[in-house]
Amino acid sequence: MPIFRLCFLALILFSIACNPKKDKEKIVFVEEVASSHSALYADIGKEKLSEYGFFKAPLSSLIPTTNVLPYELNTPLFTDYALKRRFIYIPEDKKIIYREKEVLNFPIGTVLIKNFYYDNAQLSNQKGKIIETRLLIHEESGWKALPYIWNEEQTDAFLEITGGEQLIALNGKAPFQYSVPTMVQCKSCHELNGAMAPIGPSARQLNKIVDGKNQLESMKNAGLIQEMPVLDQIEKLAVWDDSETGSLDNRARAYLEINCGHCHRPEGPGKNSGLDLTTYASTEHAMGIFKSPVAAGAGSGGLQFDIVPGDPENSILTFRMESSAPGLMMPELGRKLVHEEGVELIKKWIKSMKD
Repeated sequence: MPIFRLCFLALILFSIACNPKKDKEKIVFVEEVASSHSALYADIGKEKLSEYGFFKAPLSSLIPTTNVLPYELNTPLFTDYALKRRFIYIPEDKKIIYREKEVLNFPIGTVLIKNFYYDNAQLSNQKGKIIETRLLIHEESGWKALPYIWNEEQTDAFLEITGGEQLIALNGKAPFQYSVPTMVQCKSCHELNGAMAPIGPSARQLNKIVDGKNQLESMKNAGLIQEMPVLDQIEKLAVWDDSETGSLDNRARAYLEINCGHCHRPEGPGKNSGLDLTTYASTEHAMGIFKSPVAAGAGSGGLQFDIVPGDPENSILTFRMESSAPGLMMPELGRKLVHEEGVELIKKWIKSMKD
């Protein structure tokens, strides 16, 4: 049971134990507290994922209902080797407005739905299971992030504003505590120009063939996207682990953009670092080449530059990617494990640079 619900039940039991009233009055008291609890959830979001009606029964099948569209990204964010199934809910008669570089402009009422799970082949002595579902809801006041944690029975997921942890044992790796972010932590990563915003679904990320069809073209044909140019004019972000989709430079920079560039960019929360790890960095210095850290402290590992061409072992970028220690690791949130394959890609990229 999620921590928030355990604390709530403990509060009820404590209040009953301390209340000398008769049993009937105790029941009334519990009902009043429960009503207040429901009102609290009503102000934040629905208590259970099933209440949104995004998926058909059984919920864990993740079969979408009307106006809920599956999608994939060319290069996704790394989250402790978790697999992900993504969906977009678009309200009836609403349209997405095309953007060339940034995430698409989704209409009010849009919900981005991301499910994190491990399958049977990944887990040691455990069955595959969905760990969490994160909702990013576009309201009149802006975007709001809500974390839902799945129960052990895999029948539903419950809103848990304080996040949570689950012990996960992946094959070939030591057991670790998988972290579900709090609402506040979600906001810290999804910040753009001081406001909350989506990270992944840009045209460059969605320009991808899935089940024999281009995702963007399918959305355009369904009348969901406005102002979209012809497909040949739309950039396609490289797939980080597929050499057929781009050069080593293309793939490494795509990896850095999705894993680091949402913070380290001129409009992001990590702008004070002076780093721009998007694919649109204007200069080599901005992307970290021979750039000294502004205020990394221990995070520099005693190293002088973010990227030293030809020398990943003396580059702060790879030092922090290889760390799993709080205060040293990058990204700071969203992982407990080191993405070994991702680190290898970036090391290979840095080695390929000429001084």
